[in-house]
Amino acid sequence: MSQPKQPPLTFAGREFSSADLELIRQITSDFSALGITEISRTACELLEWKRPNGGLKNPECRRLIEHLAGQGLLRLPALRGAGAPGTRRVARTARGESPAEIHGSAGEWEPLRLEVVRGGPADRGGDHALFKELLDRHHYLGYRIPFGASLRYLVRTARAPENVLACLLWSSPAWKMAPRDRWIGWNDGERARNLQLIVNNSRFLVLPWVRVKGLASKILAACARQLPRDWEEQYGYRPLLLETLVDGGRFRGTCYRAANWIPLGQTSGRGRMDRAHAAHGEAVKDLYVYPLCRNVAQRLRSAVAPVWKEAEPEAGRR
Repeated sequence: MSQPKQPPLTFAGREFSSADLELIRQITSDFSALGITEISRTACELLEWKRPNGGLKNPECRRLIEHLAGQGLLRLPALRGAGAPGTRRVARTARGESPAEIHGSAGEWEPLRLEVVRGGPADRGGDHALFKELLDRHHYLGYRIPFGASLRYLVRTARAPENVLACLLWSSPAWKMAPRDRWIGWNDGERARNLQLIVNNSRFLVLPWVRVKGLASKILAACARQLPRDWEEQYGYRPLLLETLVDGGRFRGTCYRAANWIPLGQTSGRGRMDRAHAAHGEAVKDLYVYPLCRNVAQRLRSAVAPVWKEAEPEAGRR
């Protein structure tokens, strides 16, 4: 009996035809002996789902496969399934424990150093592992594998370079947020084309033993200056807008306001990838944005999305 034809689907800014979805289903079936990571990478390569710098959109593809599995449209490998999306066990070490408290004013701890966290899961004992542990132990939301493109920062100071003051995680933006989309004024096609020009501050943690007045807003200001360059280095283009969500039941957003972020209103409380208006239960949050250029709304509506072009092969080279 043939598999029913799946209708087209838009996910993470790309429309997948019925043929694309059937290809994903077939890959998942044919390569069921592999893990979800290998399956998603294979699908990503065959679909040519890439970032502007040519890198595969493997995290997005993995989430798409998990989404399709959750809808009953395909079956993940039985022994090496995805588990809870985004969650992984994080080891506890002495590096993540509280040292002596740090006090003073922000000016006393300048200059700040925002260090991009390199490496990956294999970087055991390095900054990547430290970043995950600090967020998992001390951020109220814990650590989750970020959705899509991402940059991680550890904030240190020249005054005491061995100490970490804060952690920031920047990742791909939410697909739809009504206050943001009204503020920009774009239509669905413009949003799908240029959503990647927005970057979301999905985690910001000033460590609990760091009690330095005005430090959080100083870090946000420094990051707004540095991130566009770092993002371009990693992904091949510069973002135009930063966004973040603040749980108003826990925080007042004071540091974002002090760093000149603009409050736009509140979210609806649905999940970041919810298009069917069915995934309720998330907390309503306050939305803030920070423009990285003038006339940002107009530029987000009219910009031509960056496209990666592979270099021409050298003469005589095959």
